[in-house]
Amino acid sequence: MDTIKALVLVEPGKTEVREIEKPSPGPGEVLLQVSKVGFCGGDLNGYRGLFELQEYPNVLGHEVGAVILEAGPGVPDQFRPGMAVTINPYLNCGTCVSCRKGRPNACQDNKTMGVRRPGAMTRCITVPWEKVFTSQTLSLRELALVEPLTVGFHAVDRGRVAAGETVAVIGCGIVGLGAVAGSADRGARVIAIDIDDSKMEIARKAGADYGINTTKENVHEALLEITDGDGPDVIIEAVGNPATYRMAVDEVAYTGRVVYIGYAKKPVEYNTGTFVRKEIEILGSRNCLGDFPHVIRYLESGKFPVDAVISRVVSLDEAGPALAEWSENPGPITKIMVDLDA
Repeated sequence: MDTIKALVLVEPGKTEVREIEKPSPGPGEVLLQVSKVGFCGGDLNGYRGLFELQEYPNVLGHEVGAVILEAGPGVPDQFRPGMAVTINPYLNCGTCVSCRKGRPNACQDNKTMGVRRPGAMTRCITVPWEKVFTSQTLSLRELALVEPLTVGFHAVDRGRVAAGETVAVIGCGIVGLGAVAGSADRGARVIAIDIDDSKMEIARKAGADYGINTTKENVHEALLEITDGDGPDVIIEAVGNPATYRMAVDEVAYTGRVVYIGYAKKPVEYNTGTFVRKEIEILGSRNCLGDFPHVIRYLESGKFPVDAVISRVVSLDEAGPALAEWSENPGPITKIMVDLDA
């Protein structure tokens, strides 16, 4: 039996590099040689024991840049060995109410790689060919950024962001940066909100017109000044904190839209009169829906600051300690990339 190394999240606060069996492609599957995998906020919360969907033990990783090694029976000829690809890591049931409504991203039994089934932080994986997306121009590390950016782009779609509107994005991690980039790509005026100046500088490179550091400025006053007293038309929350959940409702304009991506780790209390009086829409945004080709085209345009976003590159053997260090000091990190070629 051929074996390969994999990074396993054993339990909260504990990772191990283990030997696992090398997979072979079955009918309709492609075998991928994984090159780059990004750590995401879900991995961090799973490590901290704060992600309610995380299953243990599990091979981590679902932000993938890889090369096709082999195609199994029944795979269309367009998927050829040597092609650079990324993957849609979500597996939906096909029968629940969300799937029947054409919203598989919100499947009631969704199984994301690295969360509820084995992930990609290993040398080889197999995936259904329908989950594979190719690019002739993107590098493997750029392809590994596609999935987290799709989550932000989907939130922009959920918020129905339109050209000329003002959008505030709370949180400038990689998903928030996707929301910044997606909003700017639609012609919106974008305000980035964070506690770290370096992350807001990256957000400006991704298309933000303004930045508000909540540790240095009064958010309410700054937003009113930028919007001539109205507040943003859309606020996208990409932190997952009760305080920022409330901030979004408090600061959005009358008749505006609030989009929540982050999972708040504690119950959130609201003054419900605020969103009734304002007649605002409050929308959840989960995973993505058909956004992979769009984001790939966006990255191919060269508009996104890839180099600025990748904070650190580590080998598979270094990945567990890097995750622990990120947990201890998350502020300076936007994206840790695991290089399986190292």
